[in-house]
Amino acid sequence: MNLIVWLVVGGLVGWAASVLMGGGGQGILINVLVGVAGAFIGGYFFSPMMGSTINDGNFSLPSLLVSLLGAVVLLFVLRLVRRV
Repeated sequence: MNLIVWLVVGGLVGWAASVLMGGGGQGILINVLVGVAGAFIGGYFFSPMMGSTINDGNFSLPSLLVSLLGAVVLLFVLRLVRRV
């Protein structure tokens, strides 16, 4: 059951990041991948300063914000790479 919640929350984080970056939704699979990968990135770079991520099984507001920040950074870097 925890895996399903993790994937749903990852999808919502990915969708929110894509909306914040001005791209709109990119499909459920891409949103989940962006959300989960963003949570890993957020956990690696921002977790020491701000707390845990959704990948730690902690679904609190700070963990969602760290995951969202990581997903936004991921989308920003992907857009920079695509333009080159």
